[in-house]
Amino acid sequence: VQLQAFGGGLVQAGGSLRLSCAASGRPFSSVAMGWFRQAPGKEREFVATISWNGERSYYADSMKGRFTISRNNAKNSVYLQMDSLKPEDTAVYYCAADRGYYGLGYIHSYEYDYWGQGTEVTVSS
Repeated sequence: VQLQAFGGGLVQAGGSLRLSCAASGRPFSSVAMGWFRQAPGKEREFVATISWNGERSYYADSMKGRFTISRNNAKNSVYLQMDSLKPEDTAVYYCAADRGYYGLGYIHSYEYDYWGQGTEVTVSS
C-alpha cells in the first residue's frame, strides 16, 4: 500500500482544515486506517482511527468533538476533518494503514504497516 497525505497548511486558531490520504496498491477497502501526528521535539501520537468499513472510529481524547475521521473506499481515500483548531495541534500529520484484513481500527503506531509521507499543519494563535 502506498499512502499520500495532503491538505495541510497554515490556519488561524479556531479554523478548520481537511486532510486527505490517498491509498494505492492492495485493496484499500479491507484495511483499517489511522491518523497520527508528530509535533517538533515530541513523539508521534495517535489522532484517530477508522475500521475497514467505516463503521467504527476512535479518537484521542484531546481530539474528540473537534476532529472527524471518515473514508471513501470507492475513492481509496481517508479523511481527517479538523475543526476548532488550536496552536497545540501544530504538527506533521501522517496517515497509516494496517496490513491485515477487516481491522476495526488501532490506536498504536506499531499496529500499522504502511505510512504516508506526512502533511504539515500549522495553527497560529
